[in-house]
Amino acid sequence: MTAPRRFVVDEELTIVTAADHRQRLLAALGDPNGLSIDLSGVADIDTAGLQLLVMARAEGERLGIPVEFAEPSAAVTEALSLTRLEL
Repeated sequence: MTAPRRFVVDEELTIVTAADHRQRLLAALGDPNGLSIDLSGVADIDTAGLQLLVMARAEGERLGIPVEFAEPSAAVTEALSLTRLEL
């Protein structure tokens, strides 16, 4: 089996960058081997960023493509904890 495609999110995942990340994520979801979203470089995340991650997971499920979230940064871990979201 081929490894999932790696998608790296650097610096911020906020309303300022969400539209750009969304387009790139949707394009990356075309890989049938799945998608691994590397969140280790995310220094700032807001609700737009969280919505984007939820959208990626839902779209992957809809398409039958596995989506995993790898190495969440401290900012991502804190946002998930505050919102009680599980990705």
